[in-house]
Amino acid sequence: MPTSYPRRTLTETPPVREALDALRRHGERVRLRDLVIRGADARLREIEAERESEAHKAELRKQLVEQLRTGEHLDPAAAYEVREHGWTH
Repeated sequence: MPTSYPRRTLTETPPVREALDALRRHGERVRLRDLVIRGADARLREIEAERESEAHKAELRKQLVEQLRTGEHLDPAAAYEVREHGWTH
């Protein structure tokens, strides 16, 4: 059937076949376009979560650098204890 949209081909390699057969055993009709959309949506959520996590870590690093620079909210006695005896947690 002619179309102006790009076409894709899917080969049912053993891992792909196993995943699709699991759906078929449950009586599901395999609709690849629906699976592709769901998979893309799931992957996008993973990417966004990873980016949010990295942004959060970057913000914490920035706060730590600022605390080290200014000395605010630091406990010199605790820092000395860790330096002398190591981290115990």
